[in-house]
Amino acid sequence: MASASAAPDAVDSPVGAQQGAGGKPPVRLVVLVSGSGSNLQALLDAAADPDSGFGAEVVAVGADRGGIEGLRRAERAGVPTFTHRLRDYASRPDWDRALTESVAAHRPDLVVSAGFMKIVGASFMAAFGGRFVNTHPALLPSFPGAHGVRDALAHGVKVTGCTVHFAEAEVDSGPIIAQRAVEVRDDDDEATLHRRIKEVERGLLVDAVGRLARDGYRVEGRKVYIP
Repeated sequence: MASASAAPDAVDSPVGAQQGAGGKPPVRLVVLVSGSGSNLQALLDAAADPDSGFGAEVVAVGADRGGIEGLRRAERAGVPTFTHRLRDYASRPDWDRALTESVAAHRPDLVVSAGFMKIVGASFMAAFGGRFVNTHPALLPSFPGAHGVRDALAHGVKVTGCTVHFAEAEVDSGPIIAQRAVEVRDDDDEATLHRRIKEVERGLLVDAVGRLARDGYRVEGRKVYIP
């Protein structure tokens, strides 16, 4: 995933003062999906568990296509949804502005890409830069782009993994929030390795978003600091 504008050199957390002890309200998440929504489900489950201490709630789910399981997961959980198909707009900037307006209407503290396969643009990043969380199925900066799992296998690495990071202008280049390793087995193909990475990725995303929500964060250059 990418955007059309870079994140600033230093970003103060928009969430740290809004979540913590004393019954403060949970951090508001808008989650964007393009498919089955397995990462979304992990976030919904964490938010619904009163014993998890997650610290955030999913207030809306957006998609770039209709009829997908990710939207159905949101609807079953009683979460509002919206859909913006790129083909319904005269231009990509028009689509980007519409997406931005729909996300902003739900007043998110963080926006999470949970398998959202469209590249967002200047309007979106102007509104949500520094708080737009993305996942990638490799240990960035190694193997960026749409074929991270395939590229890791082709390179012959013995360990790959997944990354949670803040999205910015260049694809898969933003400051890294958290990473977790996954061993590459001799008999792995792209499908088997990707399946194991996604299992790890779900837990990592929940952990990373929960920490951002509960503890706040700051971004200085390429480093993300969570107290």
